[in-house]
Amino acid sequence: MTRSLFLRSAVLVSALVSGCTIQSRPPALGTDEHMAHMSTVDLRAPVRATVTVRESQGTPGLPPSNAQAVARLAASPRHAEWVRLAWEPGSPDSLMAWVVYPVTSSAKTPVVVVVHEIFGLSTWVRGVADQVAADGFIAIAPDLVSRARGGPSTVELSGDSARKFIAGVGIPERNKGITAAANYAMSQPSAAPRYAVIGYCWGGSTTWAAAIYNGTGFSGGVAFYGAFPYMNGAVPIADSMAKIRKPMMLLNGSKDPRISASMPAIDSVMRALGKDYLGINYEGAIHGFLRAQDDPKAQRDEVEERANLTATKDAWPRTIAFLKKNLGVK
Repeated sequence: MTRSLFLRSAVLVSALVSGCTIQSRPPALGTDEHMAHMSTVDLRAPVRATVTVRESQGTPGLPPSNAQAVARLAASPRHAEWVRLAWEPGSPDSLMAWVVYPVTSSAKTPVVVVVHEIFGLSTWVRGVADQVAADGFIAIAPDLVSRARGGPSTVELSGDSARKFIAGVGIPERNKGITAAANYAMSQPSAAPRYAVIGYCWGGSTTWAAAIYNGTGFSGGVAFYGAFPYMNGAVPIADSMAKIRKPMMLLNGSKDPRISASMPAIDSVMRALGKDYLGINYEGAIHGFLRAQDDPKAQRDEVEERANLTATKDAWPRTIAFLKKNLGVK
């Protein structure tokens, strides 16, 4: 597999950091334009899978693709349930979340918060949470548009509807939702008091924001094709990155030009600040490669489909190794 690992340039580091640290004004919250780096095909809401349990459940050990998610959930041996949570203590508003518990002999299990794309808490995201639990963690996927849509619900929004609601969900709201989800999961008798966050697209940017917020028990984050939400043009604002205290990974597809272009600067600033960070740009993979994998496109592109699956086969084991290391799982 070919992938591009962005390495630090000492000259660029000096220039970027000096250029970033003079930025004293706070960036506007929730202004990151996730749709700007998505292709026309990416922007189409994913078609809900109609496969049956007898059809493909995907590759064992990997999350399902979009087309495989229904069958994967139907066949899962793990206990999963919907829960309703308060956004914060004393709040009259609540959000809905999907929780999946691992089959494990461990007395205490750490938590992974799985953050959805701009398409909302979809069947596919719940399938990803199931795989997280299969890999040994308590997985919780909050519906962060719960308040914007008028209240908690188990009804899956269409992708287009979710995109309209999600435009009004700023970073403070996302951090509250992640904190609520993490605190709920960590309060379970079988849970350890530490959590990580993984997210996709909008959820990837949200993962960066969670790392900056650095809630109690937060141990690291993996942003799949998620733009850093605080940018000064093409350069990340170092004052924001300086607040990150735990390890981070950014896993992207090279066919996502916007995030690809920002990755050398992110790498340089993170390393100049002494942060624990790895960025990988998978050659030939698209934005949304983990959901797409090798699902056939309407206009077939077998090279791209293979690249997406190849990226997934590297990215997911790497993600689980990252989670185990930083959440203290052997």
